[in-house]
Amino acid sequence: MHRRTLLTSVVALTLGLGSAAAAQDVTAGFIYVGPIGDGGWTYEHNKGRLAVEAHFGDKVKTIYQESVPEGADAERAITQMALSGADIIFTTSFGYMDPTIAVAEKFPNVKFEHATGYKRADNVSIYSARFYEGRAIQGHIAGKMTETNKIGYIASFPIPEVIRGINSAYIHAKKVNPDVEFSIIWAYTWFDPAKEADAAKALIDQGADVVLQHTDSTAPQAAAQEAGGVITFGQASDMGEYAPLPRVSSIIDDWAPYYIARVQAVMDGTWESTDTWDGIGPGMVGIGEITDAVPADVKAEALALKEAIASGEYHPFTGPLNKADGSVWLAEGETASDGDLLGMNFYVEGLTAEIPN
Repeated sequence: MHRRTLLTSVVALTLGLGSAAAAQDVTAGFIYVGPIGDGGWTYEHNKGRLAVEAHFGDKVKTIYQESVPEGADAERAITQMALSGADIIFTTSFGYMDPTIAVAEKFPNVKFEHATGYKRADNVSIYSARFYEGRAIQGHIAGKMTETNKIGYIASFPIPEVIRGINSAYIHAKKVNPDVEFSIIWAYTWFDPAKEADAAKALIDQGADVVLQHTDSTAPQAAAQEAGGVITFGQASDMGEYAPLPRVSSIIDDWAPYYIARVQAVMDGTWESTDTWDGIGPGMVGIGEITDAVPADVKAEALALKEAIASGEYHPFTGPLNKADGSVWLAEGETASDGDLLGMNFYVEGLTAEIPN
C-alpha cells in the first residue's frame, strides 16, 4: 500500500493542500477509452469512480485520463499513471489488455484491473459483465415490437463480447418472431457520434424499425428520434433522455460496487488477482425502465425473462442451437460454457453476415 511519508505530508501542508490530502491512503487511477460525458460506457465507469470518492472520502484519491486510444497511446498513459503514484489502476477497454500486461510487468507493486479482457498476471485482475444477458431481453422486446421484421445492429469491433451480444439478441428476437432479420454494421469504434449516427441512418434506410447498438454515444438514439417510428435501447447507460421513445429500455452497467470492493482490498492488503464476470443476478448488469411504449404483455414477458436469468433458472444460450454454418453447437437443453462464450467467434444459425477479421 502506498502511504505518504512524514516529509511528503509536511510538503503537502506547506503547499496549502491541507490535512485531507495528507490523509489519503490509496490512489486509484482510471483509464477511459471515451470522454466521461459520452452518455454510455465511459460515463458509467466514471460514475463508479465518483462512487469510490463518495464511499471513501479523504482516504482515497482518484485520478483519471479520458479518451485514451487503444494501443501504444494506452501503454504510455498507463505508465504515466503508475509513475504518478497510483496504487491501483483500472483500464476500462478491451484494447487496453496488452498495454496493461506490459505496464504491469514493469510495476509489480501496482495493482491493475482490466475490463473485458482475458489476460491475467499476479498483479492484474480481469473483470467484465455478462452484457449478453441484457441483450436477450432487448432481443425479446425487439422481436415483439418490430413491424418491418428488420432489426439493425451497430457493432463496434468483432471481438467475442460484441459477437455474444449480437447472437443473444438475435436468438431471443427469433424465438418470438421467426420472420425477423438482422442487419449488422461494424463501426470499428467504441465512440464516434458521427459514425454511429451514420450507421443508424443507414440501417433505418434499409428498413430497420429497431436499432440496437454496442457503441457508446447517444447519437443512434438521436438519429432514431429524428427518423420517427424507430425504437432503440440504451447502451451501457440508461440514456433515459430519449424515453419513452425511441429508447424503450436499456442495459445499464453498474461498476460502483466492484470498484469500491477492489479499492477496499488494496487498503486492507487483501487484494489478489481475480477473474470476475457478473450479470443481472449480482447487479453488475441492470435493465433500465421498460417504458409504456412497450405493450404491457411484452413488458411483462421481458421482466419475467429478466427474473429467470437473474435467478439462474434460464441461460440465454440454451440449446438446441446451431452455428451459422449449420453445424450443431448446443444440443437440446444444453447450455454454453463460459469458455465457449469467452472465445465466441461465430454467429448462430440464421445470421448470414460475415464476421470481419
